[in-house]
Amino acid sequence: MEATGAQWKGDIRKAFSALSSSHEGLSHSEAKTRAMHFGPNAVADKASQGWLAILFSQFQSPLLLILVAATFISAFLGDLFDTLMILACIIGAVILGFFQEYKSEKALAALRKYFTYRAVVLRDKQKEQLDSRQLVPGDIVFLGAGDIVPADMRIIESEGLAINESVLTGESREVMKDASSVPTGSSPQEIKNGCFMGTTVVAGSAKCLVVSIGGSTFFGKTASLFSARVPESDFHSKVRTFGDMVFKLVLAMALFVFLVNYFLGHGDKNPLSDSILFALALAVGIAPEALPAIITISLTSGSMYLAKKKVITKKLVAIEDLGNMDVLCTDKTGTLTDESIKFERFVDLDNNDSHDVLEYAFLCNAAVGNVYVKGNPIDVAIRKGGIAKKIDVSRFAKQQIIPFDFVRRRMGQVVMEGKKRYLVVKGAPESVISACTRLRMNGKETPISRNISVIKRMISGYNREGFTTIAVAYREVPAKAKYSASDENSMVFLGFVLLSNPPKATVKATIERLESLGVSLKIVSGDDSLVTAKLCSDIGLKITGGEVATGAMLSRLKPKELLRAVEKYNVFARVTPDQKLRIVESLRQSGHVVGFMGDGINDAPALRTADVGISVDSASDVAKEASHIILLDKNLDVIADGVEEGRKIFGNITKYILYTMSANNGNMITVALSSFFLPFIPMLPSQILLNNLLSDIPMLSIAADNVDEHYRKKPQKWDTGMIMKFMAFFGLISTVFDLLLIGILFFIMNADATTFRTAWFLESLLSEIIIVFSLRTTVPFFRSVPSTALVAAAVGVIALTFAVVYFEPVATLFHFTPLPLPILGLIAAILAVYFAATELGKVEFYRWISPAQKE
Repeated sequence: MEATGAQWKGDIRKAFSALSSSHEGLSHSEAKTRAMHFGPNAVADKASQGWLAILFSQFQSPLLLILVAATFISAFLGDLFDTLMILACIIGAVILGFFQEYKSEKALAALRKYFTYRAVVLRDKQKEQLDSRQLVPGDIVFLGAGDIVPADMRIIESEGLAINESVLTGESREVMKDASSVPTGSSPQEIKNGCFMGTTVVAGSAKCLVVSIGGSTFFGKTASLFSARVPESDFHSKVRTFGDMVFKLVLAMALFVFLVNYFLGHGDKNPLSDSILFALALAVGIAPEALPAIITISLTSGSMYLAKKKVITKKLVAIEDLGNMDVLCTDKTGTLTDESIKFERFVDLDNNDSHDVLEYAFLCNAAVGNVYVKGNPIDVAIRKGGIAKKIDVSRFAKQQIIPFDFVRRRMGQVVMEGKKRYLVVKGAPESVISACTRLRMNGKETPISRNISVIKRMISGYNREGFTTIAVAYREVPAKAKYSASDENSMVFLGFVLLSNPPKATVKATIERLESLGVSLKIVSGDDSLVTAKLCSDIGLKITGGEVATGAMLSRLKPKELLRAVEKYNVFARVTPDQKLRIVESLRQSGHVVGFMGDGINDAPALRTADVGISVDSASDVAKEASHIILLDKNLDVIADGVEEGRKIFGNITKYILYTMSANNGNMITVALSSFFLPFIPMLPSQILLNNLLSDIPMLSIAADNVDEHYRKKPQKWDTGMIMKFMAFFGLISTVFDLLLIGILFFIMNADATTFRTAWFLESLLSEIIIVFSLRTTVPFFRSVPSTALVAAAVGVIALTFAVVYFEPVATLFHFTPLPLPILGLIAAILAVYFAATELGKVEFYRWISPAQKE
């Protein structure tokens, strides 16, 4: 439903009337009826693809276009079998690519169902928390700091409401909103009594009326917002760059092979056409065309595996980033400690339980709700504590809130009691102390300067016991139209709210597990340094650098000094959102792959900047939107699971690249050299394509293969230099044994063209399948157990290979002939020696050429 200009203008009662609603909201039955009429409150995701788009995207592959060209050439020359064979390869490649991408899209769609944005809605006169997709026009919704506005809404009432509308307007400056503002136009910038879908509540709270949902909102009508693709990860970018380089190399080699064979007059029928088809088939055969499928299969299966462990990836490539992570920055609340903060005491400066502190802390509070309490964790804990004590604040009337911000580190609330007005502030002790001139102790008010040391000793004592301390102060204020932070002065210090957050029982073992995986943990907390140090002591985390680095310390550091500090220290306390961001930026600048775990609105900048932003399903909407991974269970142990799975995926992708590139390099060199002395094309185009098709089957199962322990022990990074060395070293070994077979067949056994091609086809294909069991691991092959799927695929393809060569009419169709026992014995001997040479070469390669890859 779309809002008309009239719904923003005039008395709110007109908007209620137009939407057939009221201050009491809608009933469940009415909301259900409207949902059937208006549909879900959702905007189509343009980044996702339908099945038809996925199908057509398969034809964007350069390798597939080469096959299409080969089909036309073969058909033009009248070679029906080769034409059908190439068509079969095209259809097979399209079907495989389509189903893998379609499966990936379905997997992402399934994952999206796990994480939702929720809204507090008034239904049947009761506040409920619902999936925001269930909102309908006429609903009453309550907003608080950290929420992403779920629909276009007219403000009914608000307190200190500040909205960031940059997603719609491009302006990063916060916009103050209230119900009494009169719109000056019809654009979001001109409507100050409305909140719009996709924008962010920075501060304050509001009660609103939903006027537009889904595609009819300002956000929904801005289609360009959803057309942008997710940027490539560092790993994907390097794989793509490497693939482009290989593709150019393959084309250059194919052109060289074509020219040599053509000018030497090779070919059974026509040297020109036979050489062209051979070169094109060779280009397809030696290119790592299964790499996209390997990556898709690996990431899709990995994402579904992690989903079972309640780790949800918003984009599949985030799993790779998680595996490469070597530093994890996290707050302590809910990750190292129990999920919820607990209220313990409300105390005055005589260390007695204080009803006044309880009352004022309850009033100066942005949390909302009674049964379901929503807000930041500290306000929620205080509100729940007051409700548990059956507090009655009905004699007070809230007049205006002065929202919390991370510069002041406190919030204010103006309340009326009879004809008197009081300004109450609550926040970090040092911040509240700075706004006070007096304190109440022993029933009397005295200057705070005389007893500042007493207050600080109390704070230190509570913090050493592990309590988080929130200070409370007040003063009487005169009547005025608008209050601001500048009124927070000459306050009377009352006392403290004491909160506790004990460590999780499993956190010590989890930290040890992360360290064993090469992931260093850094605590980045807004809490007091003594409280943070007490937690580190409780969980056995050694504080590096000899002390907890505080926000005040960091604020004095220059950029280069900060780079050294983030390496030196592992525990940071009393840090601001900007400092969290600077810590993440500095770690990344030092070459680390950084994960950041946070759940508050203040964590969003660091979450966006980190290589891996991790949040939880109960986090603020802003934090969830900024993150890459969402945990349904706030538990560090599942992050360790994700790290291991990411490294397994990286290991298997790297395994495929190393093996395929070395085998293909060997094939390129062999074909190039043999073209100079063989009087015929060494393998027909149809045989090359069949070889390529059969050899790719076991390779697809590499995606689910077991990996060596060294891949899991430490973060892995893409190493082009190592890949090139591997490709040259093992490609050369492959070439030696290929040329050995070719030399014996041609010069000693005088094999005819058909026998030669059959023998080389058999040896080439069997060597590719068998040698993978050596190259899949850095250790002796018998010490690394391959997956059942890989073994089964290899056995199946070997059986199929002999069936193709020996059974009619398939053998005749592909121009194969039964091989005599001497040639079969020769092939078996060469394969055995080749495997042994590869095992020995592997030892030398990992000892001298690439020692960093050793287990």
